[in-house]
Amino acid sequence: MTAPALQIAGDLRLGGQTLCPALNLTCPAAQWTVLLGPSGVGKSTLARMIADVPCPAHLTGGITASDGKPLDGRVILMAQTDQLLPWASVLDNVTLGARLRGQNPDRARALDLLNRVGLDGYATRRPATLSGGQRQRVALARTLMEDRPIVVMDEPFSALDAATRATMQDATATLLRGRTVILITHDPLEAARLAHHAHLMRTDGLHPLPLPATAPPRALSDPATLSAQADLYVRLMQVPA
Repeated sequence: MTAPALQIAGDLRLGGQTLCPALNLTCPAAQWTVLLGPSGVGKSTLARMIADVPCPAHLTGGITASDGKPLDGRVILMAQTDQLLPWASVLDNVTLGARLRGQNPDRARALDLLNRVGLDGYATRRPATLSGGQRQRVALARTLMEDRPIVVMDEPFSALDAATRATMQDATATLLRGRTVILITHDPLEAARLAHHAHLMRTDGLHPLPLPATAPPRALSDPATLSAQADLYVRLMQVPA
């Protein structure tokens, strides 16, 4: 599987309102591009557009892949909500994509992914019996199960406690190695740990953010990681309300 780079260009607009003008964003192939910014600036909207999920906004330019091929069928979105089917087991939720396509799910791989996200032994459970963090991990396993070259993740770890979040960040970075990943987050530490490239989305445009020179995922205890986290906090606090 070869993951292409993405180029995103134009004004992001909703009706007559410009959410974020003059986007000129390159998401390099096989790397993590992280977007931070205040609520309402269009981060989740842009995520849906990359994944070709219907939304009322539009981009005056476009979204293209570096290999010139259509994005159709090559992008998977993990949305903010887990979107689990309440009547289906955890295993059936993880293998939902294959079943909807009329394919035989790879149950062994699905069980392995559940183990990797810390849910070994949960395959027969129903979503109503899970905590919010466990449900989010099921959604993560379902996203990983799709095995797409381009992965868009919108606050994928937000419902997890701090320790589990760090563990899942490391596991996801390993499992998605070689993919082109666009991560939406409000967490500066998450960006400092996972991003190859980070950008601040504001109502006046897109602004690149400095990161440590080391390769992600970066250690929580690395002084460079903590320094980058502090710097990102300062920049977020300077965004006009």
